[in-house]
Parts: sequence; C-alpha cells; structure tokens
Amino acid sequence: MNPIAEQYIAGLKKAYYENQGKESWEYFEKIKHGIAEENIQKLKELYPEIPDALIDLLKYVDGTYWKEYEGEKIAFYFLGSDMEEYPYYLLSSGEIIENHDLAFRYYADYIEGKYEGVDIDEKITGTAKSLNWLHFSDCMNNGGTSQLFIDFSPSEKGTKGQIVRFVHDPDEFTVIADSFEEYLKMLMANGYNFINEEFME
Repeated sequence: MNPIAEQYIAGLKKAYYENQGKESWEYFEKIKHGIAEENIQKLKELYPEIPDALIDLLKYVDGTYWKEYEGEKIAFYFLGSDMEEYPYYLLSSGEIIENHDLAFRYYADYIEGKYEGVDIDEKITGTAKSLNWLHFSDCMNNGGTSQLFIDFSPSEKGTKGQIVRFVHDPDEFTVIADSFEEYLKMLMANGYNFINEEFME
C-alpha cells in the first residue's frame, strides 16, 4: 500500500477511537470491502494519472457515501478539506466512473466566467473544454455544499494532479493541495479535525 495512504488510514482509525467512534469504526471495518479489479482498470482508462494513494484508499474501502456493504448502506466520514471540522465522504469507484464528466456538465459555465461573483483560483484552467477533473469526494451535506476533485487539467500556474475544492454559496473553486498525497498530509497535519464527538452521536 502507498505509505501515505497507509499512514492516513491508521491515523483516521486513531481519531475515531479518540472521539467516541470506536464502535462505529469496528463495525465499518467488519462490513467494508475494497474496489473490484475491473473497476481499477476502468479508472485507469478514464484517468491514466490517477494517484496510487487514491487507488489504495479504494482498495481499503470502495466508497463511504451511502455505499451498501453486507446488505446495509453506510454513510461514513472518511475525508476532510481545508474547511475546518467539516467532514467528507469517499466516493466509490462506481460513482467516480459515473461522474467522470460531472465537472464539465455542472461547472463549464463557471470556468468560462459566465457568472459574476464566482471566485476561481488562478491555478485552475479558464477553458471548460479542457476540464479533466476526477470527482472523489462529497461533503457531509450530500455534496450540496462542497465537492473535491483531482485536477488533471490545470492552468499554467497550477500543477497537474492538484486538489480543487468547490464550495457553494458563495460559489468558489480553490486549489487546496498540489497533489493527492499532499492533500492527505494536510488532513493528517490538521489532526483529522473533521472527526469529533459531535458527529459520533
């Protein structure tokens, strides 16, 4: 397993245990399963530069966003962002594949600057037809407030593989890390602050 992904999972488990989430984590570990090999191949066909760390997270658990395991759907907080104490789900491989053109369908007009008052990071391309974003995470509000993407089509000021966070109302597209591994390191450095006792209730 990718060492950053492995370190991330170990730290996440510890955060659950320290925030009254031991029972939730143990049930999660009992029923979850990883990505099917055929979906790994599909992801690599759609996104040849998909990070190993993301593949390894999906090998550990193939999604935590109302994903069915053992006949039961789970909604399990697995990720965060730069928005302090705000949890996100990991999308399943099936959802990532299904959403491969979501960024263009939903956000092309934003990227082209057709709406006023939308803050778009200069590291993000201004050409919608070149958008190549992998949608890997939705926030706790079913993705209605915030979504996370791996951006394989940055502007000249950006970095291929950078992490873009979209947040709604006010609408904003911000690069929060230069790579998926750097994104995981940021969550670890912030002490997994999106896991707290309030969300364990």
